[in-house]
Amino acid sequence: MQTVGLVLVSHSAQLAAGLAELLDQLGAPPGSAVAAGGTESGGIGTSHALVRAAIEAADHDRGVVVFVDLGSALLTARLVLEEQAELGRARADVVIADAPFVEGAVAAAVAAAGGATLADVVAEAEGAYQYRKQ
Repeated sequence: MQTVGLVLVSHSAQLAAGLAELLDQLGAPPGSAVAAGGTESGGIGTSHALVRAAIEAADHDRGVVVFVDLGSALLTARLVLEEQAELGRARADVVIADAPFVEGAVAAAVAAAGGATLADVVAEAEGAYQYRKQ
């Protein structure tokens, strides 16, 4: 079953890969959660090329939801989408979620695994702000 893809953009390759592993353990379909962490040289930061490649890898024709850990990761993700638009490859089915990085990705993975639409996966991810820890 093809599902909505998830891209995990973090300044840390280990953080992104760890979250992808957690989502796999929670039952996300294989290949649906793709890590785009760190720089190409393995340093702390974000990489335009890694984010672009992760979006392509996570795309299974059901849409892609992008999660970011910090502000400059958001800037990198936005630049990738803007570049695609400038090249005439704008995609309405790639959405940057306004959601907490871990809780949002977990909620999205559960929804995606259940066959939810892109809009429903985004809604579940963004609803993760409601999760109280007290």
